[in-house]
Amino acid sequence: MLHILLVFSLILTITSTQVQAQDFCVADLASGILTPSGYPCKTETNLTSDDFAFSGLGLAGNTSNIINAAVTPAFVAQYPGVNGLGISAARLDLAPGGVVPMHTHPGATELLYVVHGHITAGFISSANKVYLKTLNKGDIMIFPQGLLHFQINAAGRRPSLAIVTFNSPNPGLQILDFALFANDLPSSLLEKSTFLDDAQVKKLKGVLGGTG
Repeated sequence: MLHILLVFSLILTITSTQVQAQDFCVADLASGILTPSGYPCKTETNLTSDDFAFSGLGLAGNTSNIINAAVTPAFVAQYPGVNGLGISAARLDLAPGGVVPMHTHPGATELLYVVHGHITAGFISSANKVYLKTLNKGDIMIFPQGLLHFQINAAGRRPSLAIVTFNSPNPGLQILDFALFANDLPSSLLEKSTFLDDAQVKKLKGVLGGTG
């Protein structure tokens, strides 16, 4: 009899746990609250199928810019359905000669899939070793979390397209060139820390909108 009661109690415990499980947490962006674990959840009764779908990656990005490239994100800010699920994505359009400059994602590892075209991509390890590869249609490449990496349509005569995924709904982005030259860090300090001369620093600040 005691054995039966113990089994019955275990079943009740498992059932209760299943009922309390939360399947998802669509971001309530209107709350304005973002913590390291994500946004607060929208009320489930207000959710629809549209909260779990995103159409933004179907449109080509505008590559008429200084880098001849465009990144269309499907991060939590654009796609609230990924909140708390440990995943997000983006579309990468590279015109001929286009480049996504050296950058990092502090919060996620990136996986790139080439839809069409040719993309030369690489990353630099913390030991300063370079891992470089020219990718073709159907190829994938991984870029470990926090490491500097880049993508270039160097040899292509036609646009290239890639879809990238991240193991975080909010991977973060810091582009090295903009971090150095698109702010008001005094040129004298940049010259000492980068070994560039005054003319080079001022030229880069002028191109990227920096001051100081």
